[in-house]
Amino acid sequence: MDLEILLADRLAWAFSAVAGGPVDPVVRRSQHADFQSDAALSLARRLGRPPRDIATEVVGRAALADLCSSVEVSGPGFINLTVADPPLGSLLSNMAADARLGVPPSANPETVVIDYSAPNVAKEMHVGHLRSTVIGDAAVRLLEWLGHRVIKANHLGDWGTPFGMLIEHLLDLGESEAAHELSVGDLDSFYRAARVKFDADDTFKERARRRVVALQGGDELTLRLWRLLVGESEKYFLTVYDQLGVLLTENDFYGESYYNAMLTPVTDELDRLGLLSDSGDAACVFPEGFTGRDGQPLPIIVRKRDGGYGYGATDLAAIRHRTRDLGATRLLYVVGLPQRQHFEMVYAVAREAGWLSPPTRAEHVGFGSILGSDGKMLRSRAGGSIKLVGLLDEAVTRATELARQKNPDVSDAAVAEVARAVGIGAIKYADLSTDRIKDYVFDWQRMLALDGNTAPYLQYAHARIRSIFRRAGIEQFTATPITVGHPAEHALALELLNFGTIVTGVEQSLEFHRLAGYLHTLAATFSGFFEHCPVLRAEDDVRESRLALCDLTARVLRHGLYLLGIDTPDRM
Repeated sequence: MDLEILLADRLAWAFSAVAGGPVDPVVRRSQHADFQSDAALSLARRLGRPPRDIATEVVGRAALADLCSSVEVSGPGFINLTVADPPLGSLLSNMAADARLGVPPSANPETVVIDYSAPNVAKEMHVGHLRSTVIGDAAVRLLEWLGHRVIKANHLGDWGTPFGMLIEHLLDLGESEAAHELSVGDLDSFYRAARVKFDADDTFKERARRRVVALQGGDELTLRLWRLLVGESEKYFLTVYDQLGVLLTENDFYGESYYNAMLTPVTDELDRLGLLSDSGDAACVFPEGFTGRDGQPLPIIVRKRDGGYGYGATDLAAIRHRTRDLGATRLLYVVGLPQRQHFEMVYAVAREAGWLSPPTRAEHVGFGSILGSDGKMLRSRAGGSIKLVGLLDEAVTRATELARQKNPDVSDAAVAEVARAVGIGAIKYADLSTDRIKDYVFDWQRMLALDGNTAPYLQYAHARIRSIFRRAGIEQFTATPITVGHPAEHALALELLNFGTIVTGVEQSLEFHRLAGYLHTLAATFSGFFEHCPVLRAEDDVRESRLALCDLTARVLRHGLYLLGIDTPDRM
């Protein structure tokens, strides 16, 4: 059982007896002891008693003798708790024997739809797609591990007016040549060439507009050419996802086109509910509470005068489908912060329409931007968007150089494996270790460093532990009882037992920097343990216990990094 929860349960009973009703004991890790409760301070006004008196009475009632070596009231009414070594050893032994590392599946599993990545057909993925893809992938991994049914929704931009232009350009090139150009991943050149013709040639522009009408009308030839564009783009996206090491597959593509047949029913339902208004140029919904700078209500455009539909209509159709047809109760939209107002407006309309009603809810998992060293949006030297493939290739190249410097005698295959794990892991961790709502500066030197809060530091900590077992000649370690005696063992035990608290907290907040920060603290605490507590040179029982501590630490590091989408080589 989670140590923090165990202590909180014991104190909650005592607080309730003193207060005459339920009280959250607010147990937290502390610098003054292992844990601290400050609930007596907030309870004092309600009971009209000094907080120190309340804390003293709570301590007298709480059954903590079997868990704590010290329970003290300090300051104005804090309760300081120091956990005894024997129960720490017992809890660690149970954790080590559990394949789930002491973290049970969620007691209330849900169907969760995660909308993330969302590149555009016929355009290459660039650095702007990195955060959504990496954060979304971490959310998928963590929520699936906790027992939720997770549906990955890669909302491709695969429909709309640009496709008239793209299909006409495809026809000009010829299907074979266009398919070849697209298959080699040169999507940006294809798109730019089509755009140049669209902007410069009125005849081409008119053809493109007619082609949009044909596409929306279901013309067989146009649809076949559109599918060629989409299919070749999806193949390219999958190669990027494979290089990045994320879980998205071809079965997770849900483009804007997927919702086409739902747009008219959604519009009709909004109209029946009295939510649709005619603004002259379009049929709109004006969600309550959203106004522009001029104080006028802001609209979501549902259907335009020409019969076309706005992005808002597609987003509303997606919510209606995900809640009604898929049975989702939690919808996560991993999209940049600039889109927050749009999605909050969409959620508001969905609530007014009855498609989002408790316990069903939608959450905007927003994130900041990636900046260059100049503090501006990260761009290439030429000022354009940096292609994601190029960024990943450079990460692996830099990691390869580091791996060769550290291990000049290792085979090329081994170096390539480590370099991929380190390079890709460094990029992901730099993103996930930052509070996602903040911007961060992309810095190769910092993110590939073997010290500090970086993926290579954590990967090295894991590899260092595995090397202990290689030196001991142990290929498969069998869990043995763990005893805690040394202060460094005590500190490591507390960190290991905090894993479940961190994971379940991130389950709700999706603040992955908290999991990353925990793993860094764990690795640093293990380093202190390893410095002060001999492992292989210890006497038999102590040696086995410390080996078990090492193995458990490696497992937690490995699984914690897996939840972030980061590989952990056994050698570095």
